[in-house]
Amino acid sequence: MADEKAALLNPGKNRAFARSVSHAQDELQGFRTWLKWLCVDQSNPWTAALSWFVFVGFAIIVPALSHFVLACADCDSLHNRPYDAVAQLSLSGVAALSFVCLSGFVRKYGLRRFLFFDKLCDESETVRKGYTKQFNRSMKLLFIFVLPCFAAESAYKIWWYSSGGTRIPFLGNVIVSNTVACILELCSWFYRTVVFFLVCVLFRLICYLQILRLQDFAQVFQVDSDVESVLREHLRIRRHLRIISHRYRSFILLALIFITASQFASLLMTTRSSADVNIYHTGELAVCSLSLLAGLLILLRSATRITHKAQAVTCLAAKWHVCATIDSFDTAETETPVARVSDEQIFTASSDGSSDLDDVGDEEDELDNSKFLPAYAFSTISFQKRQALVTYFENNRAGITIYGFMLDRTSLHTIFGIELSLVLWLLGKTVGIS
Repeated sequence: MADEKAALLNPGKNRAFARSVSHAQDELQGFRTWLKWLCVDQSNPWTAALSWFVFVGFAIIVPALSHFVLACADCDSLHNRPYDAVAQLSLSGVAALSFVCLSGFVRKYGLRRFLFFDKLCDESETVRKGYTKQFNRSMKLLFIFVLPCFAAESAYKIWWYSSGGTRIPFLGNVIVSNTVACILELCSWFYRTVVFFLVCVLFRLICYLQILRLQDFAQVFQVDSDVESVLREHLRIRRHLRIISHRYRSFILLALIFITASQFASLLMTTRSSADVNIYHTGELAVCSLSLLAGLLILLRSATRITHKAQAVTCLAAKWHVCATIDSFDTAETETPVARVSDEQIFTASSDGSSDLDDVGDEEDELDNSKFLPAYAFSTISFQKRQALVTYFENNRAGITIYGFMLDRTSLHTIFGIELSLVLWLLGKTVGIS
């Protein structure tokens, strides 16, 4: 009886809770199917056990056997693999990091809550449709990054085994043994890259939702809104950005450190005086490095993009405040009609900016644009309230943070400067660049 009474008193809360509960026929049905096929589904104990079993097999056992057992120690110069250890450790390391983080996310928050599908009931129709459309494209985007690298890796492995890279007949037949070993290595490589790119693409998807929300939030400056509603919505967006930062900060930081260490190890080994660098030796290492750097760029670009959009709200609010102040200014008390006519004659061609808007492409949107805002606010919002809101935006910048450090374009410049300094220092030690 008490539960029925609570349900009658809080119908909106119960509808939101009903939407957040996962069921077999919800929006995530197709995505769960993909996760099961990729062996990373952990929705129940059986699939979780299978997921960990596949991870240990493809991310640890198969690479170890490939390096220590199937490596051809007495092969010719073309089939020798001097950089196999770096490539295997790099892929297995980022795969382990990605798998552990993804398992923790799903186990702690659940798939719907982790992807913020439980919050879509509070969003507008535009945000829901845009996020659902982007969600349906996520798996396609994942394979756009994975398949080209997998094709290059497949070509290398097929050539290596078919041209006599190993002769260990552990199944009694050399051809069958090489075929099985080649398939296992390709499955291992595919699994490790898919797990890494999956976490990166999901982070990009979550950031895209916040961009849609910010673009929808920008519409409040186009209508007659009050300061309290604007402030509440911005606080809600900041809270979600803080949640995303808290969930992904360890993964982004560890991925950045690990991939940087991997690339410097590769650079150190390939720039030694005794290093034999050619396509046969370093081809696999190059494909591995491209995969890791592509995933890292997805993370950094998504984080800096949402930070840039979140900070663009300050510029939009300041422009809204200026437009409202100008429109509410009583020109009759301060200017003569002659002076106003003169101003109109000078600035008529550029006041509305219609000629410039024809040249604007995708570089402008609802948040970052050069359009003159219609001033609806002056009739209901005082100058002091607008000024207080702009001051709040200026002193409370939102975005993706890593343990308190804002991940914006300035941070990217700093990271690039540090990486370049380390590269030049390493090259100075190996090849003598000063």
